[in-house]
Amino acid sequence: MYRDHTVGVVVPAYNEEGFVGEVIDTMPEYVDRVYVVDDCSTDGTWDEIQRHAERANEESVIAHYSEDAVKSKSEAIATDGGTVPDALRGFDQQVVPIQHEENRGVGGAIKTGYMEALEDEIDVTAVMGGDGQMDPDILYKFLDPIVEDEADYTKGNRLLYKEYREGMSKWRFFGNSILTFLTKISSGYWKTMDPQNGYAAISHYALDNVGIEHMYEYYGYCNDLLVRLNAKGMRVADVAMPAVYGDEESSIKYSTYMRKVSGMLLRNFLWRLKVKYLVLDFHPLALFYYFGAATSLLGVLGGAWSAYEKVASGNPLFVRASLSIMLFTMGSMFLMFAMLFDMQVNESKEVQIRD
Repeated sequence: MYRDHTVGVVVPAYNEEGFVGEVIDTMPEYVDRVYVVDDCSTDGTWDEIQRHAERANEESVIAHYSEDAVKSKSEAIATDGGTVPDALRGFDQQVVPIQHEENRGVGGAIKTGYMEALEDEIDVTAVMGGDGQMDPDILYKFLDPIVEDEADYTKGNRLLYKEYREGMSKWRFFGNSILTFLTKISSGYWKTMDPQNGYAAISHYALDNVGIEHMYEYYGYCNDLLVRLNAKGMRVADVAMPAVYGDEESSIKYSTYMRKVSGMLLRNFLWRLKVKYLVLDFHPLALFYYFGAATSLLGVLGGAWSAYEKVASGNPLFVRASLSIMLFTMGSMFLMFAMLFDMQVNESKEVQIRD
């Protein structure tokens, strides 16, 4: 337990042999339950998870029971109520190994862990990758804003300070910056940075209300979750942390990643406008977005048609081009106003945790 709150950690793992065992071994003592999800790995990841989980569970039992009582964990749990520590009543295993029968992606593995944490009614559930890139010693930084009721969801931010992003390659930083901007628009969290950061924690209330069973299962799961959180009015905190990259190999194919995630963000953006500003409540910014986008597109098409008419038929360009520019300018202004309204609506929902 951490400050009177039960804590769970989801550890997604795909071909993380040689890394995931250390993640299990270095988990902070205040973590009540660890859900290690093997996403149908093709190496020795599952065997490594089972070995380290068994050892961690044995050590957990020994730590909570006297030597005489540790004949069998099941016998200990079955004894009369007063002899069983409260911290273990609902958690007969500290580390829970889970194996997917087919590969579902990192989002699918995290979803599985989240669903288990919901069933166990964990107060705060964090996510730490199975590759060892996430420092367990700073987990408390992600828990504090939730425990103190300042946020419903916390996530890492490697972009806040220059020294924190020194371990990030220029290409990775460039791609991250693009997806950060697209996610700001899609999610409505305009101050939030580094949305691809998987180091995160979420309250039981938020987890139970964002429709986690429908969460995106590809690498853009964290971007998708931010959109879902915003649609339900949840508070999000950015936690400053350094970028850490080790010897692990990434399985991300960036060309596919950018295409899939960009498409998902567009769909999610339209869904958020509908749910948050038209269904659950009403705000004209949704109409500003729709009208601005349609008018801007009409201006662009009109400009292209004017140029074509000039080249193909020699028709005058001035009137058509002027009207097209006016339409595009008006549409752009509506989009800017919509973004400004969106920023104002969500301003109180964002917190930045600095060192």
